[in-house]
Amino acid sequence: MSQKHLKEAFISNLNGTSLLEISVGLSLAPLCLLCRGLLLILYYLHYGKPLSSRKYSLLLDFLVLVSPLLFSCTVLSPVIFFMPTIIAAFCAGVFSKIYSQRKHETRVPFRQIVKDFQETYLDPEYIPAITVFRVYVNVLTSISILAVDFPQYPRRYAKAETYGTGVMDFGVGAFIFGNALVCPEVRQKSYVTQPKFSNLARQFFSIWPLIFLGVGRLLSVKSIEYHEHTSEYGVHWNFFFTLAFVRLAASLLLAIFPKNHSWIVAINLAVLYQLILNTTSLKTFILHGSNGRDARDGFLNANREGLLSLFGYLAIYMASVQVGLCLLKCRNSVKGWIEAVCFLLLTVLVLFVFLHVSQAYADPVSRRMANLSYGIWVVAHCLTFFICFVVTDLMLVFTKLLVKGSSVPCCWNVVKPPHTSTKHEMEAVPIRREAKLSHICLISAINKNQLLFFLLANVMTGTVNILIDTIHSKTAFTLCILHLYMFFNCLIMYILHAKNIVLKFW
Repeated sequence: MSQKHLKEAFISNLNGTSLLEISVGLSLAPLCLLCRGLLLILYYLHYGKPLSSRKYSLLLDFLVLVSPLLFSCTVLSPVIFFMPTIIAAFCAGVFSKIYSQRKHETRVPFRQIVKDFQETYLDPEYIPAITVFRVYVNVLTSISILAVDFPQYPRRYAKAETYGTGVMDFGVGAFIFGNALVCPEVRQKSYVTQPKFSNLARQFFSIWPLIFLGVGRLLSVKSIEYHEHTSEYGVHWNFFFTLAFVRLAASLLLAIFPKNHSWIVAINLAVLYQLILNTTSLKTFILHGSNGRDARDGFLNANREGLLSLFGYLAIYMASVQVGLCLLKCRNSVKGWIEAVCFLLLTVLVLFVFLHVSQAYADPVSRRMANLSYGIWVVAHCLTFFICFVVTDLMLVFTKLLVKGSSVPCCWNVVKPPHTSTKHEMEAVPIRREAKLSHICLISAINKNQLLFFLLANVMTGTVNILIDTIHSKTAFTLCILHLYMFFNCLIMYILHAKNIVLKFW
């Protein structure tokens, strides 16, 4: 077999992993974020000033926020179930040290601290968990698209062939979910004052970079005969096209239907699509082609997976719009966000019940078809992932209130002090903005140029695959390549952010 066919076989005919393992793996990112925040607060407690060195800040962010995830999906994947416990224990140790080393003269009873924490007011204009969610989906996707070509990346984490729940299957849906959370309809940019269909025209203009990137990827892949998994999207289709057309179709639906009822549109779309799959020959067509022998003649036949899965991805996008609208409701207190977390947890529980029913009576999860079970699974796990980030942020706010003047980049800002007496005043200082620290935050750096980060990851992945025989790479070499690849990508984002360069002009 040629190198191209070997690599195609290496990522084909896989069945995914368990929902539990994916949930455990997703908990690592929030724990890494918590660990980094506690270390920064501990540094401030010891030295009386925030970590200001750009070099050391980048190194800390990469080693704590990125590197553990890279190890978890390669050499540490056999012990993935123990990693959250280890990181959580380390975080508990750091928090204990912070709590015990507070200034003696300003210490207050723990019960009073908790009471004042619940009454703390947060900046309602910025929800850091949304930013962190979107950045981490991008980071995890970037790690996986290259790591999957190495033998150290477990085959169960790669995309499933037809049915199954692989880590990369979740990543595709999470990308759609994250895009919908910050779409113009959610942020309400010029949405109230201008006609709905004028927003559709703006969306049509804004998707041209995705179309351009999709065409660029198609031409480059075909010209160099790069290995590709045809049953993933088809012969000519790719994920850039999916992003573009889902975004455009969603804007059209949101121009027709009230955006506050987008969840109803999502349910109807997903259920109707599943009914058509089960009651017609559409499912057979997607899986086996028009002649039942995986025919690829004609544009629809050649790209049937990418074209028909648009209905499922569109349902995920519409459901995510509803989530985004719910999150942007004014909740300016810790107590309000605790109630929101409880509501989201109840929603997740209901979704997992429906997932069980859907898999039992409709169809197992299939990213290839983007069926009903896949949509429910993606939304449920995305909400779980987001909840973990919200809880992490609340824990960091609590810790910041213990240490006067401490601050963590990409964490909630305290904008109003709790109503406490002078006797029991906490060590909190209201901070209107923490923008002074944003220049040393890797998360902010990636967030400012997310599309560029994803594009650069794709280009470097292709370059590495052309230059290196990834399938037969040794462990040490694999880890070295993956770390260099991610660090180089992060460094470019960091430099652009430091120079305040945003490569977005559409």
